[in-house]
Amino acid sequence: MKKIAFLLIITAIFASCSSSGFKIDGNIANLEGDAVRVLFRADSGVVDERVTADRKGEFTFKGESTNPVLVSVLSLRGEPLAMMVAVNGDRLKLSGDASKAMGVKVSGNHLNEEWQLFRDEHGSFYTDPNPSRLNAAIEKYVREHPSDLLSTVLLMADYTDYSDRAKVEKLLGGIDGKCRPESLTEVFTGLSSANASNRSQLPRLMSLTLIKHGSEFEKIDLMGHVTLLNLWAKPQTERDRTINAIKALEGAGKSAVKVIDVLIESDSLRWHETIANDPQGWSHYWAPGGPLEPGIQLLRVTSAPWYAVVDSAGLIAYSGPSLDNAIKHLK
Repeated sequence: MKKIAFLLIITAIFASCSSSGFKIDGNIANLEGDAVRVLFRADSGVVDERVTADRKGEFTFKGESTNPVLVSVLSLRGEPLAMMVAVNGDRLKLSGDASKAMGVKVSGNHLNEEWQLFRDEHGSFYTDPNPSRLNAAIEKYVREHPSDLLSTVLLMADYTDYSDRAKVEKLLGGIDGKCRPESLTEVFTGLSSANASNRSQLPRLMSLTLIKHGSEFEKIDLMGHVTLLNLWAKPQTERDRTINAIKALEGAGKSAVKVIDVLIESDSLRWHETIANDPQGWSHYWAPGGPLEPGIQLLRVTSAPWYAVVDSAGLIAYSGPSLDNAIKHLK
């Protein structure tokens, strides 16, 4: 399933009618490693848990959230298996085959079942490497269903074209207020320039553990040098500009700046093709949990592309959507 990993951070604001938590029962064949990773932002913060499945691919996860949250279920290798909305009182079921694209189905409440119906009707759009058809279908649905919460969910979770911010804001503005809760649209708020430049308000990031291109998870030490994190998701329409600007910054490789390129979405399809023409010497990594990946969440990513500057002591000097501002902090 295609999705922009930074959209995982959204949380709804509706009150729950139950305090007994929510439950996800899975029955998924061909699980890699016979385990899954469940990732969501709960009332108390980010939940990132591993759940072991039995030989038949059956497992149970119990979570707690008084507000509806967007939950992602991933394989331990980072492949997306399913995404759903959950809240205390929900009893959700996952079924299908992990080895097949769009092969895991979600049921258990009306919103998830409507979302699943949309996925089924547009299955080929979700598996197409070119996201234009899926984006067009979501735009059409949003315009035709302004009083449907699914419109907001689709726009926040499955839509991929955020290059035209004004267009997305217009689409959101067309959705009725009661179906457009502020917490579902927080991905557009970003960090203010004041907060982004105030080092005392930002945390320390000393290391990251991400999947290295062509390899497995690797711990990245960010201490002892200045690091520029280039966080992106497909399609990245200005990647050429980004590459040229960073190459100029590096000064033919003589700069002390270490560049780390990070894909921040769960769908890694055509990753190697995208980075094939990047400069030599860059390190390419994948954060399958997107902005909820440990370490990445400290950057408070709310859109893509996103840039962060980390100094030699691990202090985040800048974290925001502007490459120009990131370069200013590096200089």
